[in-house]
Parts: sequence; C-alpha cells; structure tokens
Amino acid sequence: MRKFDTKVQYLKYKVLREVARLAWDDTLLDNILDIPKTIIPGKHSTMRCCVYKERAIVADRVHLAMGGDPNNPNVIEVIETACDECPMGGYEVTNACRGCLAHRCEDVCKKGAITFDHNHVAHIDKSKCVGCGACAKVCPYTAIVNRMRPCQNACKVKAISMNEEQVAVINNDKCIACGACVYQCPFGAIMDKSFLLDVIDLLKQSERNTKYQVYAVVAPSVSSQFTYAKLGQVITGLKEIGFHTVVEAALGADMVAYAESQELAEKGFLTSSCCPAFVQYVHNAHPDLEPYVSHNLSPMATIARYIKQSDPKAKIVFIGPCTAKKAEARKERVKPYIDAVITFEELQALFDSRDLDITTLAEGVLDNASYYGRIFARCGGLADAVAEGLKEHGYDDFELKATSCDGIEECKLALLKYSKGVLDVNFIEGMACKGGCIGGAGCLTHGVKDKAEVDRYGKEAYEKTISDAISVLK
Repeated sequence: MRKFDTKVQYLKYKVLREVARLAWDDTLLDNILDIPKTIIPGKHSTMRCCVYKERAIVADRVHLAMGGDPNNPNVIEVIETACDECPMGGYEVTNACRGCLAHRCEDVCKKGAITFDHNHVAHIDKSKCVGCGACAKVCPYTAIVNRMRPCQNACKVKAISMNEEQVAVINNDKCIACGACVYQCPFGAIMDKSFLLDVIDLLKQSERNTKYQVYAVVAPSVSSQFTYAKLGQVITGLKEIGFHTVVEAALGADMVAYAESQELAEKGFLTSSCCPAFVQYVHNAHPDLEPYVSHNLSPMATIARYIKQSDPKAKIVFIGPCTAKKAEARKERVKPYIDAVITFEELQALFDSRDLDITTLAEGVLDNASYYGRIFARCGGLADAVAEGLKEHGYDDFELKATSCDGIEECKLALLKYSKGVLDVNFIEGMACKGGCIGGAGCLTHGVKDKAEVDRYGKEAYEKTISDAISVLK
C-alpha cells in the first residue's frame, strides 16, 4: 500500500519509526548507534558515494528525529552532509543557443557577464552575473535558463542561500517555517525537527498515572490523508496508542470563524490569523500591517485553550500537515495550550512503531465541528466560513470583499497591493501552502483530489451551522 508521495518521505518515516520504536521500549540511547545500520543495511541500499556516508546522513536524521539542535530556534534545519548533490545553479546557457546575430542577451546585460566563443555561442561569467534574469527574458530561443536549487526555488520568501561550501543556509529572520523546502528537496537535506519523543513521553506517563490525560487535536486536512484506511480507523488508532480523547481542530476553526467575522465587522479590515506561516510573513515583511492581523488565536490554539480550561488535567498534542505549527506552539501566546505538535508523517511512524495496522480497527467517530470549520483545510474555506459567520451574527449590511491567497506568492502580492492602496478588499485569507493546509509539508500525500475530499468530509458534519457547532461549548 502506498502511504507516501516520495522515497524521501519514506526514508524520513523509517528513521522516525525506528526512533519511536526504541523510545517506547526505553532502549533508544542504548541502540541509537545501530539505527543507521538498520535503515541502510548493506552497500546496495545507498544512493550516495558509499554506504558510510549514507549512514552518517541517517545519523543526522536521527538527531533531528530526536528534536534537533536545541540552540537553533528554527524548526527547519539543514543536514549539511546530505546537501552536496545539487549543481551550483544560477543562469546558464543551454545547447539551444543558436549563436544568433542579434546578441540581445549581451546587449541587455549591464554587468558584462555574457561573452561569445568562436562559434558565436554565449557563455555566462558566474563571477559577474548578478542573477537578474534579463538575458533569459530577451533570448528568442529561450536558451538561457535559471537552474535554481530545488530548495531555493521552493522558498518564495528567499530565506535560503548557499555558503562557501555550496551548502544550503537558512536565514531564520526570513524563514516562515512553511516547510516548502523540506518537501521539495530531492535528497531530503532539509528536515523539520520532530517532537515525537515528547509525545511518546506524554503517552507513557499518562499510562503510568492519572495526573493528566492526553488529547489529540486533529487538523481537518486529515480527511485527505491515510487514504489506505478509513478516517474512523485513524481515530480508533489514536486511542489505541494511548490518547484519551480525539477532538477536531475544526471545532476551533468554528470558534475562530465566529469571532473573526465579528472582529472584521467591527474593524472594517482584517487579515486571517489561522496560518502561522502567513502570520510570520506579515511580521517579517509587513510589520505595518500586523495590527490588522486578527487578534484571535489559530484554531489549534483556540480549541486547545478551551480544552485546558475545561479539563485542568489535559495535555494537548496537535496532529496536522503543518511544520509551521511546530514554530507556533513555541510562541508565548500559544505554548501554555499546546504541549507538542506532530505531522501526519510522524503519526504514521507512531502507528507503525507500535505495529498497529489501523485497517484492522473498528471505526471511531469524529463529529465535533460544522461544515464551515472543516473546510478551513483548503484555500477559500476560511473566507467561506467568515461569510457564514457574518450571516449568523446578523451583519447583513456588511459587504464582505475577501481575497483568498493560495500559496505564499499570492499572499505576498495581496499584502503588497493592499499596502500600496490598490487592492479593494476588506479581508485577506492567507494560506502559505498551495491549496491550503492540504498542501502542507507534513502531509502523507499531496494529491489533486484533496480539495474534493475536504469538501466531502465537510458535508458529512452533523452540525450544519457554526452556531450549532459552538453551542455545545456554552
């Protein structure tokens, strides 16, 4: 059965599974040095120059699976030993160059970086090239291409550069922890830190005493994941491995939509606060717009706060598709409510570390939220929920003019246009990942059918309005 999109994800999963398996048995520290040999058992198992380098890289993956560098505040880290297989990158002349007479590329280059050989074929001097791309734009044969490294191409906030050894370096002041580089790196040289050991520790301690109970708060995008099983079996599986209760983060989304729609009507303009990567981008690039970010906590933090207020014994683990949620959980406003965050990738490793085949389980029930809370998982869902919230509040005279930004590039453009006064909207829904949360770096799969799955899941909700869903909280 296919559980992952790529072999890189599968390798990451295997490391997480082995670390988790040993952690359950309290034998991790005793066997930590053997994990690379378990993952890479023989010389034919490697894609690198030798099995020894591959095992050294696996050792670095184990380090990240155990929480990574405690001195690095970023939840995204580079595995330097794995980052050596990409070409240098930049603008290059391909064999499509015809040695034409026009030489437009030479004329447009302000740095004198383009010369021609005796066959009139263009060449680019990398020491002079500044990467402006003007030459590529004017070439009639599109013979000049920009061979950016996959991580740099994936990072739309330009937080990744290369050091003198041509190893990727992440600028923590620019990074929004969206994880796009994690998913796009074809060698898995960039990874998100895992807090799986924290989750296992919580579950083990809750088994040993009754001082607290561990709640799983599950993101609505779960509806498009674990396609080999039924959603109800995933819910039962969570309880089988020790979670006391499973709650939909979508109920927190209902709470946020209801409050955020009222806030919008009162303030007249708002940007969403649900996507932590989007909120971080506003903080980094548009600090002048920070006052317009909704004051509401994200759905994750909102429902977690409610649970902890209702049950003082509660410990909360958020499970979703998002690497940026790991960063959000560390923020001062949020960390009192969230005890750990793991992704769907890590949940799969957790299931398999206990040899739990969820396809054999009975179906549990997950029915806390409304249709509108559940569709937060895809781009446009939040704007639809805010429109419903305005309606349920009775703001009939308020005209919602929303724009839903599908990916951080659209977010950047919308915020820039609004700051320049050329975007006529009163609500900006920012989703850093393409497609919304269903495109998160921590997803098992990133399929085109995910949006339809989210809508189908939303329509299965017992509560049909936001008011009905949150009425149980009063």
